[in-house]
Amino acid sequence: MSPADFTRPGSLYGAVDLGARKQALEAQARREAVAQETGGAPAQVVDVDDANFATEVVERSMNSLVLLELTVTRAEQARQYSLLLEKLAAENAGRWTLARVDVEVSRQIAQALRVQNVPALYAIFQGQPVAVVPGIATEEQLRDWLVQLMEALAQYLPPPGEEEGIGARPEEAPVDPDILDAERAIDAGDLDGATAAYERLLARSPNNEDAKLGLAGLGLIRRTQSVDPAELERRLGDPADVEAQLLAADFEMLSGEVDAAFDRLVGVVRRTAGDGRDRARVHLLGLFDTLPADDPSVVKARRSLASALF
Repeated sequence: MSPADFTRPGSLYGAVDLGARKQALEAQARREAVAQETGGAPAQVVDVDDANFATEVVERSMNSLVLLELTVTRAEQARQYSLLLEKLAAENAGRWTLARVDVEVSRQIAQALRVQNVPALYAIFQGQPVAVVPGIATEEQLRDWLVQLMEALAQYLPPPGEEEGIGARPEEAPVDPDILDAERAIDAGDLDGATAAYERLLARSPNNEDAKLGLAGLGLIRRTQSVDPAELERRLGDPADVEAQLLAADFEMLSGEVDAAFDRLVGVVRRTAGDGRDRARVHLLGLFDTLPADDPSVVKARRSLASALF
């Protein structure tokens, strides 16, 4: 995606979900733990293609609910959405099965369902799609959708067992009031108010990761607020315009193309010298701060940066 293709959402908080990637990593860790214990993928998640669709989706749906995820597994934003769905599937093991289809590999399934855009989530019961969630929904929206879906199918599905109900939330620690204030301010477009809330939290808790991630994310929004993507696209034609490369990396971060942003700046470090090289290095380190330190993309990019520098 080029800067000219990027459209800033109406909600600034939607432009850079300050906690989504952290949650995705946690969900992935839970999934890997289950896989290690069972010796394979979680039983409630199955990979589906044109060959096994009839057995894994159609036949399975005759006696239970199947949620069919149509996605593009190479896309970063779609991968994060998949991890969220796996998290929900793990919480509700036994209530429904998540069946995942990569539409770039299994085109016949997408054509049969007349899928226009991915990711998309279909509820399949007794061989028929009964509900759909087009695009990417938030965790809260998905939970609400699942509650309504299970209520609608309650008389046809087996009664729930010992597992937690579909709408149950895992117990969580109370959210810090300054975090709530920051999120409300971001949703209202009040960047100064959000910054003040995060800074209050850091004053009380200097090592708070959420506040650090929040401030770094706000920096991304501030730097790109007044930038014309079309003008930036034109400037990228000049290899000597380091500032354009830094802004392009910011846009890529906001659109979820984390690896592309990191690779862009590592490339600038490799091919430049002096002040331009140092600016790219410092900017890249700042982008690292928008994600948890153990994020796989950050770990990979740190190695690439070290190689470029030395």
